[in-house]
Amino acid sequence: MTDTKDPTETRVVLPVDPTRRTEIDKQRVPMSARPYRLLALVKQDAVVRVQKEPDDTVMTWAHLLTIEFLAAGMMSIFVLAMGLFINAPLEELANGNVTPAVAKAPWYFLGLQELLTMFHPMIAGVTIPGVGLIVLIFAPYIDKNPSNKPEDRKFAISLMTVHLMFWAVLVMIGSFFRGPGFNFTLPWRDGLFFEL
Repeated sequence: MTDTKDPTETRVVLPVDPTRRTEIDKQRVPMSARPYRLLALVKQDAVVRVQKEPDDTVMTWAHLLTIEFLAAGMMSIFVLAMGLFINAPLEELANGNVTPAVAKAPWYFLGLQELLTMFHPMIAGVTIPGVGLIVLIFAPYIDKNPSNKPEDRKFAISLMTVHLMFWAVLVMIGSFFRGPGFNFTLPWRDGLFFEL
């Protein structure tokens, strides 16, 4: 059924079964009561949809994988050079009847062993590491800067750098400047006593 009251307005009116009227059918307003006219009917298939790509896309995976690949290659070369130039022979079998001389701690405890050569054992073994752990526990509550940008976190980054450099220096001294009996020695004079 086609209603053509106005030549510029064409609409199709479908008969609605009164028993199947929905809430939407009840709310329909006749076209004549609307303040605008229907100029054209366009099928949904005729609409061309253009997907606009975002302009601020950054290729994160490609750059991330490149940096990680370069870091893994450099670390592999470093480990290969360490294996070629540093002699790490196996020691003799353990003997319970012979107590060895003062042994070096593993490299991750060498900073603590260096502190033991400089301070009283209570200070070097308990107080300084304990204060360091307490500071690390309370660090998120002390530094409440919400920014993640490095240029906004200069104090925190410099404090962490000093902390890491302090332990790195102690580990380097314990690794390369300590000889038999954990005595201080110069590697270019007495040789390198590096033990893992």
